Amino acid sequence: MDDKKGQDAVEVLQLVTFRLGSEEFSMDILKVQEIIRPMELTRVPRAPAFVDGVINLRGRVIPVMDLRRRFSMEPTEDTSEARIIVVELGGRTVGFKVDAVSEVLRLPVDMVEPPPSIVSGAEIDYIRGVGKLDDRLIMLLDVEKLLTDGEKEAVGSVAGSSMA
Repeated sequence: MDDKKGQDAVEVLQLVTFRLGSEEFSMDILKVQEIIRPMELTRVPRAPAFVDGVINLRGRVIPVMDLRRRFSMEPTEDTSEARIIVVELGGRTVGFKVDAVSEVLRLPVDMVEPPPSIVSGAEIDYIRGVGKLDDRLIMLLDVEKLLTDGEKEAVGSVAGSSMA
């Protein structure tokens, strides 16, 4: 019996990739509930700066965060490719606005390197690593670390206050 087949199995990450400007990012597909087209946002007074507003998604009020703003990128007008990635984050449902969703891909774990040491620091703890796929470099985000605990609470209060 040849048991070699099981030994050669490589752990593979399943990722949803998306663009912000010319940069390519990804997140674990298991964190993604759905991907929707942008819809009209309701602004919430005194909401944290990183929250664009809330949407009503099939009766649920969901805060939407612009990842461009989160990553200190220049804002742009939405295009027909813009999407909201709806994720479960610390027991709360949150939408992340991105320029475009590219694809779902499988990336072998051995093709992921730790983030370069030059980009270390508290502000980018949410970068899990850098994936190398052919001639592409893809930033792997740790969705759970995109918001601090305090920001998660603030997001929760935005969703709660808009329901009143």
